[in-house]
Amino acid sequence: MATSAQSSRPLSPHLQIWRFTATMAASITHRGAGLVLYGGSMLIALWLYALAFSPALYAGVAGFVKGPIGFVIVAGYVWSLCFHLMNGLRHLYWDSGRGFALNTARMTAWLVYIASFIAAAIVLWAGYSAMGA
Repeated sequence: MATSAQSSRPLSPHLQIWRFTATMAASITHRGAGLVLYGGSMLIALWLYALAFSPALYAGVAGFVKGPIGFVIVAGYVWSLCFHLMNGLRHLYWDSGRGFALNTARMTAWLVYIASFIAAAIVLWAGYSAMGA
């Protein structure tokens, strides 16, 4: 049983001294984007299998991708790919020993988000306009 002295002690002091920052968000998002890439890669594998072996399955997958839910999934996958790429380039920059100053790290975190949204929009526009969606 906990005594009053034990229950008044903070359990996680880091939650009281840390605040959510752009660099923290970029780190968390990088890990999440990696997970999304696994799921999206399964959809690509299904699409390639259907393309090679089953015209009926390919038509179903292509129809799904052209629909609203498929678009959201494809858009999430493309954005995750772009974000993971841009943040990977940021990490390569860090590997050179530069970019660790707080202002630089914060600025590059925001730039990764902005660049990934722009790149994803361009890729999605090009891809969907090429397939006539």
